[in-house]
Amino acid sequence: MQTYKSVWANCLKIIKDNLGPENEQVYKTWFEPIVPIQLEDNVLTIRVPTQFFYEWLEEHFIDLLKRTIRLQLGPNGMLKYSILMDTSIADQPISTNLPSTGRQAVINRAKDVPMFIGADENEQKITNPYIYVGVQKRKVPSQLNGNYTLENFVEGDCNRLARAAGYAVAENPGRTSFNPLLLHGGVGLGKTHLANAIGIKTKEKHPDSTVLYVTSEQFLQQYVEAVKNKNTNDFVHYYEMIDFLILDDIQFWASKGTHTQEAFFHIFNYLHQRNRQIIITSDKAPSELGTLEPRLLSRLKWGLAADLGTPDVDTRMAILKQKLANDGIEMPQDVIEYIAYNINTNVRELEGALVSLIAQSSLNHRQITLDLAKQMIDKFVKSNTREITIDYIQKVVCDYFKLPIDCIQSPTRKREIVQARQLTMYFAKKMTKSSLAIIGLQCGNKDHATVLHACKTVANLNETDKQFHFWVDELEKKFKE
Repeated sequence: MQTYKSVWANCLKIIKDNLGPENEQVYKTWFEPIVPIQLEDNVLTIRVPTQFFYEWLEEHFIDLLKRTIRLQLGPNGMLKYSILMDTSIADQPISTNLPSTGRQAVINRAKDVPMFIGADENEQKITNPYIYVGVQKRKVPSQLNGNYTLENFVEGDCNRLARAAGYAVAENPGRTSFNPLLLHGGVGLGKTHLANAIGIKTKEKHPDSTVLYVTSEQFLQQYVEAVKNKNTNDFVHYYEMIDFLILDDIQFWASKGTHTQEAFFHIFNYLHQRNRQIIITSDKAPSELGTLEPRLLSRLKWGLAADLGTPDVDTRMAILKQKLANDGIEMPQDVIEYIAYNINTNVRELEGALVSLIAQSSLNHRQITLDLAKQMIDKFVKSNTREITIDYIQKVVCDYFKLPIDCIQSPTRKREIVQARQLTMYFAKKMTKSSLAIIGLQCGNKDHATVLHACKTVANLNETDKQFHFWVDELEKKFKE
């Protein structure tokens, strides 16, 4: 017989497997603190630490929780949250239960108010999921994520071309030279966000258009299922009636069979010939997708291939500020800067660090400070492997001398600013792989000769001037913190 503990233990295994090893910190932050407390009539009650914790689960993991509960308790399974309030407010802990996001609140005077996770009331079983004809075409679910909009996609030098192309496509889908639009870049740089955002904007401007977002893995599974059930013609016709198709992570097919690519090739041709818009995302540029079928690969090169690069420090700070504004959270500027300067790999890790910091503050009732941020960031970035960038060096040097960071870029010849600029150039040459030209460009648009002169000046003063030697020594310690 299943108990509430065994059911939740099985749920955790499924959740952890779905999140994958790359999201281990996410699992530890958001699922390990949950405590199961009751199982009655297919209703599992779990206790979460705070209201913020509950809201975050509802916003980001509701679909995963739905699938997991259905697997464990069947289609009529339900989940109930119990929120543990601060015990300092009362002698005994108080539990409050809330309905799920997106559902009408249940008015109930009893102690517990359930949050339902089961089959939707209007959900219907369709024997053949690809039978959509006539007026039913408008009922095709877009599968777009409503949280991914162009308004909350932060623009920077790293993604300006891709974002501008996305706006053009949304204004006039299928009628621009950006068809197909291939968005490519590394993991966690916003390809899926931008692709969804373009789809959402298109639906706003062209409400009669049928927009569909699908991952390449989903497409593959659907095709295999269609072959198995002998309804491949219906499958193909389903995709051929789409006005705006978004296919995410096409590199997934690189190591798979050719039949799925063959099916998509014909669908692609059909849509393209009728001026239907196609957006495809990939973690590699077209030239690096050589393992795809050659004729499919050639189609990907017909339109625009827009790269999404790693965001610079200004863009990273803008992303953090927008995320905080969206969630209605205030955070000290020095904490935001610390996160932005130390997490420089991708947007996903940047947001992950921010979420973990907020969670730690909420769970432990601690104020968000620079010290707390440093404790958290060390779990994401090991000091001995941290990548030192020119932006980070500028930040450390300017903070040390209590100067505004933009002074490095200014043409002023004030002694203290010239020294700070020279020290920045010296450490940039010593601690990064950037060329002298790149260092000069980021330090006030100086040429490589100026950078070389600055490095020699600092090296000489470090040996002959006690005060300068002290500065260099102190700054080196800060870079190792």
